[in-house]
Amino acid sequence: MTSGTRVSTPAASRARHPSSRSAPKRRAKTSIPRPTNGTFVALLALVVVLNVIGVVMVLSASSVAALRDYGSSWVIFEKQLMWVLAGSAALFVGSRTDYRRWRKFALPLIVVSVALLLLVLVPGVGINVYGSSRWLGAGSFRMQPSELAKLAILLFSADLLAKRSNRMGDTRSTLRPVLAVFGVLAVLIMKQPDMGTTMALACIVLAILFVAGTPLPSLAKVAAFGLTAAVVLARLEPYRWARIVSFRKPFADASNTGYQLAQSLVGLGSGHIFGVGLGASRAKWGYLPHAHTDFIFAVIGDELGLIGTILVVSLFVAFAFLGVRTAVRAPDRFGMLVATGVTASICGQAFINIGAVIGILPVTGVPLPFVSFGGSSLVIAMAATGLLLSVARQGRVASATSSRAG
Repeated sequence: MTSGTRVSTPAASRARHPSSRSAPKRRAKTSIPRPTNGTFVALLALVVVLNVIGVVMVLSASSVAALRDYGSSWVIFEKQLMWVLAGSAALFVGSRTDYRRWRKFALPLIVVSVALLLLVLVPGVGINVYGSSRWLGAGSFRMQPSELAKLAILLFSADLLAKRSNRMGDTRSTLRPVLAVFGVLAVLIMKQPDMGTTMALACIVLAILFVAGTPLPSLAKVAAFGLTAAVVLARLEPYRWARIVSFRKPFADASNTGYQLAQSLVGLGSGHIFGVGLGASRAKWGYLPHAHTDFIFAVIGDELGLIGTILVVSLFVAFAFLGVRTAVRAPDRFGMLVATGVTASICGQAFINIGAVIGILPVTGVPLPFVSFGGSSLVIAMAATGLLLSVARQGRVASATSSRAG
């Protein structure tokens, strides 16, 4: 070996590459941080804010009625807190459970809903309030089967249309089964009678059918038929037709058919820009019926003014935007349709309620989601939002997986 030949030894190699001293013999596992899901967090924050507004406004709007009926201003507020806790548990379970697991419950929920809707019509079993038999239960623990029917038709429609996505042009296997189930539920709910919930049910079905790819001519025929049927049903009942006529000119009969809407508009107008102050509404002192339920938006306008009403409307607009965003980013077709149905349910019901309070729609007795006092309506709305959050969470996982694969 000549002196000019350089010998490469392990020591020399380590000297030339100092970093190799600290390099482990086996490559360590690297943890990839999970990306933050802005949609999930924003949706959750929206629901929390709406519930906080609801709890505060229910306390304010119900204090007078609770004192008169129960001897304490806190009774209805305490009930609302109880339902918020129950709804929060439903939301947590729904958001932490893979939404795909709920597919197997779609048909059983339809069967249970139909059975309960029949049961509520049985004299002596269903609880009748103001001429409507809509509730089951006893005392403070009541449930409204029509609220469960919303979740049932949502899951059933999404499941069926997801399975038959390649046959959307065949209305016999897609459109007709959905309409048949909707028709059964709608007839039973109208027997209570409850036109508002029927309209909310129709919003869910039409939205899911549209997003699923139902041919537009067929969908237009369904919408036209539904609108005609609604007018006919309203015309058959004098009190219902009086509501439809009076909402256009409530002050023409402000002491009778237009009384509730007239008082609602007076309350909204009294608040002006900034409101008369939290807890200072005059409408809740017996002037505005159902101040803490169907017409709580009028109390918000009275106490918090135009600023408060715009805030609430903006929150629902944001919910609609995030719901659509969740549907677009859903990892599968079923998730997309579930997200669409939940968004249509919450935002459609909010539109029906606010539209009635401000006088652009007839009064139908639909509560404002998350804000109005309610038991089963709040719990079911929270459970449905839990499904929406689950879709958003799974969409995040799918995005993270695809980015790592790329």
